[in-house]
Amino acid sequence: MEVPPPRPDAATERLCQGLRLPEKVHGQSGRDTSPDSPLTAAWGSPAIALRCGVPRPPTLRPESQLVTINGIDWFGEPVDRPVTFTAVARQAYVEVTVPAKYAPPGNVLIELGGPIGSTIPQKPEGQI
Repeated sequence: MEVPPPRPDAATERLCQGLRLPEKVHGQSGRDTSPDSPLTAAWGSPAIALRCGVPRPPTLRPESQLVTINGIDWFGEPVDRPVTFTAVARQAYVEVTVPAKYAPPGNVLIELGGPIGSTIPQKPEGQI
C-alpha cells in the first residue's frame, strides 16, 4: 500500500515516532506501507491510512467546522468520499483517510483517537 510519508521537523517526527497504534482498526489487520516509514500506517483493504506529521491542511481556517470525538478535534475534507480527517489542535497533525467501505468514519476515528490523544500533546487553547 503506497502511503507517502510526510517530512515534518525533528520535534514533530519525535512525537509521531512515539505513537503506539493498534494492530487492528475497525477489525482490519495492519499492513505494510511503501515506502516504509515510522510516520505512516495502514489497515485493511481498501486501506485505512494514517500519516503523522503532515502539514497543516491548507483549507483549515479558524472558522472551519471540526468534529470532536473523545477529546480529539478532527477536520474532515473533502466533503465527499473518501474522506480524509486530520487531527488538529495538537502539536503534530495526524491525517487519517477512511474509505467509504468503513462508514461511518467516526468509528475508525474513535479507535485511533486514543493513541493520538495520549501521545501528541494539545496546542495552547484556541490554536488549531
